[in-house]
Amino acid sequence: MADTRMSREEREAFLADLHVGVLSIPRSVGPPLSAPVWYGYEPGGDIWVLTGPDSLKGRLLKQGLALTLVAQSEELPYAYVSVEGTVTDIRPCDDEVDTRTMARRYLGDQLGDAYTDANAGSGSIRVSVRPDRWLTVDYAKSDLGG
Repeated sequence: MADTRMSREEREAFLADLHVGVLSIPRSVGPPLSAPVWYGYEPGGDIWVLTGPDSLKGRLLKQGLALTLVAQSEELPYAYVSVEGTVTDIRPCDDEVDTRTMARRYLGDQLGDAYTDANAGSGSIRVSVRPDRWLTVDYAKSDLGG
């Protein structure tokens, strides 16, 4: 069986590419909260997300617990990166820097600017997560990858 794991460079490049992530955050009772998120990441750095401070996601993130973010490709050959991490920083969101950067990443400049302007002053928080453990699969490295 082929080794489908990604190298450090491959996994960091994959995570830095444009994917909608799924963030899973533990709760004290019941299953974890899992929610799709826009996220930011530069190789070698922390992952960051924006959320409302009073949303369930925001309240759970403020607890500073370990969490997991998964990003995947949805076209063949399938690949994914799963990152277990620890919250390292929570601060008020800067709309001009944080929101605009994230919105442009996912929507492009024109729609990203419109999104940012429409949501200015939302009171969101920016949560940074240090990647502690990586799990990866790239089926392009297998017989299934073609």
